[in-house]
Amino acid sequence: MTTPFPEDAVPTPPPGCPAHTAAPIGPVGPGGLRRLYGPEAEADPAGLYEKLRAEYGEVAPVLLHGDHRAWLILGHGTNITAMRTPTLFSRDSRLWTAFRTGELPMDSPLLPVIAWQPICVFADGDEHRRLRGAVLDGLNRFDRRGIRRHVRRFTTDLVQVVGPTGRAELITQFAEHLPMLVMTKLIGMPDEYGPQLVNAARDLMKGTETAIASNEYVVAGLRRTIAIKREAPGDDLTSHLLAHPARLTDDEVMEHLRVVLLAANETTVNLIADSLKMVLTDPRFRAHLSGGQMTLGEALDQVLWDSPPMSLVAGRWATADTELGGQQIKAGDLLLLGLAAGNVDPVVRPDLATPLYGNRSHLSFGAGPHECPGQDIGRHVAEAGIDILLTLLPDVRLAVPEEELSWSSAWISRHLTALPVEFTPRDIEPDPESVAEAERAAAVAAEAERRADTERAARIEAAAAGVGAGVTAGPAAPPAPTAPAVPAVPAQRRGWWDVLTGLFRR
Repeated sequence: MTTPFPEDAVPTPPPGCPAHTAAPIGPVGPGGLRRLYGPEAEADPAGLYEKLRAEYGEVAPVLLHGDHRAWLILGHGTNITAMRTPTLFSRDSRLWTAFRTGELPMDSPLLPVIAWQPICVFADGDEHRRLRGAVLDGLNRFDRRGIRRHVRRFTTDLVQVVGPTGRAELITQFAEHLPMLVMTKLIGMPDEYGPQLVNAARDLMKGTETAIASNEYVVAGLRRTIAIKREAPGDDLTSHLLAHPARLTDDEVMEHLRVVLLAANETTVNLIADSLKMVLTDPRFRAHLSGGQMTLGEALDQVLWDSPPMSLVAGRWATADTELGGQQIKAGDLLLLGLAAGNVDPVVRPDLATPLYGNRSHLSFGAGPHECPGQDIGRHVAEAGIDILLTLLPDVRLAVPEEELSWSSAWISRHLTALPVEFTPRDIEPDPESVAEAERAAAVAAEAERRADTERAARIEAAAAGVGAGVTAGPAAPPAPTAPAVPAVPAQRRGWWDVLTGLFRR
């Protein structure tokens, strides 16, 4: 298997594929229903939500890719009702009428998000409690001090690259890398996986032509990590899942690690990006931080209200005919949790200008039995990363006018595309943990080379002794038994830090 994301290649759709030839998509589809996809919907999702709210109230009928019908929940309280009532609104996507009638094609862009998998995200009841309990117990073992140590190390490493230049782009050179690098340590993966996994995860979540190959790379890396941790457990999520009383299979461990890795990365990247944007563009926000009127943790809650990392979550599936928000829902209907829309519901926020620092009743991490189990880790990675970044670069400022910032949107999320900044050029001292890691890696390499030299010398000496005694070489001895092969990932041609800095210097 070769790496699906060459260092200098940017995946692009081949000529003739739907990305090049699809007809323009209008804002309204069959039945006069509004589409949640297409240029107009993606250009202003917040505006679309308000049009739907004005027309339908708390729950609106909408169209997804392929013009499949769904219900978008717009009300804050209505979202919570759906989240907290799994007996009526299940997470089992196999209930969807479009699945049961065969209406959804196998190449639908909805499948990566809603196709059923044997993981806690798509389970209810006892099976959900078994799987989620193992994940939650594993995540709860990590303390804030240990997480901050990893965040400090990787934030320092990343800022070291750009510090002497006085300029940086904080999305591609910071926000998109920090969460994945930290998560590889919490999962127990070797350092060399970090840079490649950053590329693979970004490619996978964007749904590019190479997304399947990128997913295979992620899966291969996780399977290799599981094999390693079965032989040598450690204080990491992989080892905790393998040893948990819930007795997860290797496939269940791998699938949950994959979900944790990708979900934590996607949401935390967006949280870091939007929080940095607010710090750099809202003088009152930064003044409150520097003046001590609020903590960075409290400030993150304002961001989670205004810019949730995921705009909506797909979804819930009705287990029976019911009513929600004044709409008649049929068994098998798909419901979308409108996190962004619910966070600006006039019922709970009549004045959007009123600050909500420290208020955690937003919908950004969900509620009920499927509330995000890793939210505390995500918040802490974002909080610590921003805090350390601002300490290392105290005079960092936006390098372009705020009105030049742009976003890209998809039906489930909205991303800040770039955040260029400038600051006084400075050399950043390396973090002690990175120095120690480099020294450990060098010691391991030196020991391996010493052993190889010793083995070569022994073979030469044995051969010379055999020739001197006139011994004719006999048949070769049978090879020693070897451990079963584990899935391999592409070998790094350079050190992990060289790969990472190479990405930044292009």
